[in-house]
Amino acid sequence: MGHYYLRRTARMFVTVFLVASLSFGLIRLLPGGPFSLLRANLLRQGVPASEVDARIANLQNIRPDAPLWEQYLDYMLAAGQGDFGTSIALGEPVSRIIAQAVPWTVFIVLVSTVLIFVFGVLLGAIQAYWEGSRFDQLVSGVSVTLMSIPFYVVAVLALFVFAYQFGWFPTAGTVGVGVETGVSMAFFTSALHHAALPIFSYTITGIGGQALAMRGNSIQVLGNDYVEVARLRGLSDRRIATRYVARNAILPLYTGFLLLLGFRLGGTVILEQIFSYPGLGYYMWSALESNDYPLMMGTFLVITVALVIGVYIADLTYGMIDPRISRGDTDAY
Repeated sequence: MGHYYLRRTARMFVTVFLVASLSFGLIRLLPGGPFSLLRANLLRQGVPASEVDARIANLQNIRPDAPLWEQYLDYMLAAGQGDFGTSIALGEPVSRIIAQAVPWTVFIVLVSTVLIFVFGVLLGAIQAYWEGSRFDQLVSGVSVTLMSIPFYVVAVLALFVFAYQFGWFPTAGTVGVGVETGVSMAFFTSALHHAALPIFSYTITGIGGQALAMRGNSIQVLGNDYVEVARLRGLSDRRIATRYVARNAILPLYTGFLLLLGFRLGGTVILEQIFSYPGLGYYMWSALESNDYPLMMGTFLVITVALVIGVYIADLTYGMIDPRISRGDTDAY
């Protein structure tokens, strides 16, 4: 197992390195390159042409007149230290913008994903227990319907109905005007009020898939021999459901839970733009619209690294929650 953990750790660092390298290369394939807009802005501000390259190097940690391989080394060294340069459009360090945006994005993604997992597991377990019943058929039909609806469609409808028509929720922002940031009930209530619709949009469209996955896993586990043996031993239905069925049916969903966190981070590019919710996705979209390459590269790298770390944590911890993996067994216990 030690060699396995070492390989997975090395693979994670290699993946992050390749992602950073890919973002560096892709940005330079875009029309105009990463420095054209910044150069034009500096010239409009009255910076002498002879000093423009030096000012760019100071703002972006990359010398625009240097060979490409030197620019690549400068970028990788700075990114490794968490320095992504200065945003062209906002005029602030990209690392500071990301640090301010990450908590809001993590909040809506984490809460919605936990709600999806909890309610999906509960619904799926009940469906499996009442397999073939009207409840099972009804929930299965609703789940398939919800799975086919994109989250951004629900987001637009929720924004129109609950925010614009009824006025129950705000249409933009993370907290109300005048609410001070800090540990207080007013701040928590305002933050939850602003995040309610994004969380709802993410949650309602994800519960169906989780419920169907839990239902299928539970039905498969119910057909295993060890469940029949437990029944013959006279164990109660409650103990069989919790100790044998639920425990083994949830295990395959654990990896999906961590992966869902990473993929949901990527989806916030659309979700946060709809609700004008200033998180990572909001700033990434703004960077795309304004050709703000430093901010674009920083947000893309952070979102991608979050997905890689999610997969890494799932790989390392799955063997801890399921001893069969570390032992190499195939039979459930």
